Amino acid sequence: MKPDTPQSTAPADAEARKAVAPVICYPVQTLPQPDRAQLAQARKALTKTDEVIVPPRDAACFEVPAGHFFRITSIEGPQVGDLNLWNANDLNECFYSGKTRALHGTHLSTGDRMWSGFPTMRPLATITYDSLDWYGFDRFGGGVHDVIGTRCDPYTNALLKGGQYHHCCHSNLTRALSAHRDLPLKQAEALVHDVLNVFMCTGFTQDTHQYFMKASPVRPGDYLEFFAEVDLLGGLSACPGGDCSTEHSSDLAACYPLLVEVFAPQSGALDGWTPPTPNPYDQSHGQGR
Repeated sequence: MKPDTPQSTAPADAEARKAVAPVICYPVQTLPQPDRAQLAQARKALTKTDEVIVPPRDAACFEVPAGHFFRITSIEGPQVGDLNLWNANDLNECFYSGKTRALHGTHLSTGDRMWSGFPTMRPLATITYDSLDWYGFDRFGGGVHDVIGTRCDPYTNALLKGGQYHHCCHSNLTRALSAHRDLPLKQAEALVHDVLNVFMCTGFTQDTHQYFMKASPVRPGDYLEFFAEVDLLGGLSACPGGDCSTEHSSDLAACYPLLVEVFAPQSGALDGWTPPTPNPYDQSHGQGR
């Protein structure tokens, strides 16, 4: 946070410096775009192939073949979820929340894509439906489905509150990945990464610009739907903060399960679609190859 009282003296042209107009860092007009019309048509006739129930204050993994859809649905009460995505065939390729935020903004919705990290940097999934897109941004600056927060974790919890709390989303995802892929716990933990905060309502305060959360507007029946651009392994934690109206990493908050469903499109619905190729940068970094 910036100090309440600046320690330095403002220069004579301080207001002029502040008045300089901002420039968007990453104009996205040239980004490869999903064929939203084709995806919208394909999602009209889907066949459910799998489902996973994520228990409250815990996590579960699920697999989605490339070219399939998956939905995360609130089923019993307002609940937020922390989502990790990996390339199912190479867990080193995973969701890069920071670059996704830089390209699409602090909160995601229909048409936005979840990008993988370097060196592949390609879309892992595209959001195809958001039943909470009506929310937009509220008067506090809050929006839904953020890529700001990192995930609640036992390390920060130990610093702020003390003690050993094992049902933070970081630990939940670590246990779920370890069990699903039969990995040692430490190896699984190294693969857990920053998340898409599904259904979470967040923003930055106007005065101190601190990250805030507030009660999620999600209700049973609301869902966020994705199209898998590559073979995906997903990990979803039903956050121990419930709807995050008071705190996370808590045994006191009301928590509910989340439903993950996987759907296959009809044959021919995606004719012409191919999974995105890895990023075309040659990785020479100016040193030749």
